[in-house]
Amino acid sequence: MWFLALISCRLAEPPVPVAEVTQETQVVLLGTGTPVPDPDRSGPCVAIVTDGQAYLVDMGPGVVRRAEAARRKGLTPLSPRLLDRVFVTHLHSDHTAGFPDLWLSPWVIGRNTALQVYGPPGIRSMSEHIRQAWSADLAMRMEGLEAQEPEGIAMEVHEIDGSGVVYRDEAVEVTAIAVPHGSWTHAYGYRFETRDRVIVVSGDTAPSEAIARACNGCDLLVHEVYSEAAWSRIRDPNRDYHGNFHTSTVELAKIAEAARPKTLLLYHQLHMGASDALLVQEIEQLWEGTVISGVDLGVY
Repeated sequence: MWFLALISCRLAEPPVPVAEVTQETQVVLLGTGTPVPDPDRSGPCVAIVTDGQAYLVDMGPGVVRRAEAARRKGLTPLSPRLLDRVFVTHLHSDHTAGFPDLWLSPWVIGRNTALQVYGPPGIRSMSEHIRQAWSADLAMRMEGLEAQEPEGIAMEVHEIDGSGVVYRDEAVEVTAIAVPHGSWTHAYGYRFETRDRVIVVSGDTAPSEAIARACNGCDLLVHEVYSEAAWSRIRDPNRDYHGNFHTSTVELAKIAEAARPKTLLLYHQLHMGASDALLVQEIEQLWEGTVISGVDLGVY
């Protein structure tokens, strides 16, 4: 009986609340955080949900549990067992520390398709080392009493080496955008074109004309940011780091002026003591468009 209970526990999911079904492409912020361990902000992860499918950008800490929280709000394509496509912007740990979780946890509860991973050079080596690190777990789950099927633990890793279209299916076309992120050789933003919306996700980046060109009047520009006012008060080595690796509110206002998004959505906010309201205010002083400072589990 205990074995049957184990199988039931593995496959069962809590019921989904009744929610209004929408055909519109939605952007769900599963995580808006940074390396700072803020319990209200999980690691960076943006989900594009369209035609009943979910496409993730990055896999920061907490990604699977945040996806389950979204599912319980009625966003059924974010059911963890359905998560099988992710586009990685770069290999900083706050954007990839959820990799083992995204690979393993959905499989344990029933994912039966390979995890498709797109990212910069180095992502294949990371995937191979993760598989090696959890080899004992894999053996126990597949050869022991759990009898997990092997299909859902497969990984198909695609390394990106330059801008251009990297993925296309019946619902979406995804274009990688090379961006400058300090001393990283390879860092990318992504442009998602669905049947009804164009969405650009910056990833971590210093100011980039490539992001503005990729947006070019897009419906939603999801962009990282730090407070110019707070940064100007910093008097330590992190000042140089942020100035070379990230984008200030003042710089982002100039990008928005060139990019002309219908909505500018802030994520990966480096507050440095500033509030969300102040981040928005600093941009609105220089750009007249719509600006929203995103929150975890926000839908846009």
